[in-house]
Amino acid sequence: MHSSPHEPQQPEPPLGGAPPPQGPLLGLKILDISTVVAGPWSSTLLADLGAEVVKAELPGRGDPLRDLAPHKNGVPLWWKVTNRNKLGITLDLRHPEGKRVFERLLPRFDVLVENFRPGTLAKWGFGSQRLFALQPKLIVLRMTGFGQSGPYRNKPGFARVFEAMSGFTHMCGEADGPPLHIGFPIADAVGGLFGALGILSALYHQRVHPDAPGQEIDCALLESMFRVLDFLPVEFDQLGIVRGRSGNLSQYAAPGNVYRTRDGHWASIAASTQSIYERFCVALGRPDLIADARFASNQERMRHRETLDAIIASEIARRSIDELKTLLDANDMGFSPIYTIEDVFEDPHIRAREDIVSVPDTELGHLRMQSVVPRFSRTPGKVLHAGPAQGADNARVYGELLGLSVGEIERLRGVGAI
Repeated sequence: MHSSPHEPQQPEPPLGGAPPPQGPLLGLKILDISTVVAGPWSSTLLADLGAEVVKAELPGRGDPLRDLAPHKNGVPLWWKVTNRNKLGITLDLRHPEGKRVFERLLPRFDVLVENFRPGTLAKWGFGSQRLFALQPKLIVLRMTGFGQSGPYRNKPGFARVFEAMSGFTHMCGEADGPPLHIGFPIADAVGGLFGALGILSALYHQRVHPDAPGQEIDCALLESMFRVLDFLPVEFDQLGIVRGRSGNLSQYAAPGNVYRTRDGHWASIAASTQSIYERFCVALGRPDLIADARFASNQERMRHRETLDAIIASEIARRSIDELKTLLDANDMGFSPIYTIEDVFEDPHIRAREDIVSVPDTELGHLRMQSVVPRFSRTPGKVLHAGPAQGADNARVYGELLGLSVGEIERLRGVGAI
């Protein structure tokens, strides 16, 4: 029943009459035994694009993400988005009978996603050699905080740890204030993106080299977060600069800040090229700022940024947010008011693009969440349903994939294997 991604064949029908996945990854099968955010998010990105993903949780306890806020009537809302488009099963890989179930399941999948500490799966009897014996073409995404090697490999870690260690948090906050964490675990999201990229890269390699065996992907959240800070290390290497905090001031172009309007709104504005700066000056009715030698180039503007920023802030404070928008739009300036999530829901462009979709859920009826990114002209992805209730698809997956009877499924549940 296993279908390799490089084989030109029709994908198997979805399990149990489930809504058929759609998207460019139709036919790809992923078994996700990871927890919390980064690992599950990487497989969800692929599920959005048509992959059939089965998400396994520990019986009883479930994924720790279920415990994290926010909740509605005890139902975990974060879980609903991070694990959307997946079938949900329970499975204990430490239980002898759970191990046997896993051994029967794994050959049906192209990809395994896990985020245990290095060596944990091997301790349970599923080291690399065993995994590839069960499924020789398997792609294994190993998502950890610090990677499979190195002195920190077994240290616990969370998104804030990796944001702090990468140098990211050191740059966030006011110049004379403490470093600040943003209000979302961005390192988990960044790691999830690199994990999804890794899976697709490994699958492409198999397509180009049909005889290639499976392989493991070592994706560390610390390294993922560090990678996106593009110029930070080369700046230190070549110039000896340790970049610090500057509040909302842009660190590479001037003017660039968050400015307050007359009616109390905040607007984010950046004039990062010469032509944009000149249009900005015209929009504000200050063409004299173009001719001023102190502001003639970005290099000069950065040297006199405090003076320039005070002038810009004063000009914007004279105008309402609507007046500012009219002026900047008329002069082809990129800018945005600082949106709350309520503003995001009301924005006409976001509505026109259907960036927020209503998704069916077995526990809460319908939920609204982000649509699929990116968009494909011929094979668009779709959000079919929210994250499943714990073990919601045990009967479907174990019955149809493994041929287990209702009685056998109940027995396995009774002994704690599933």
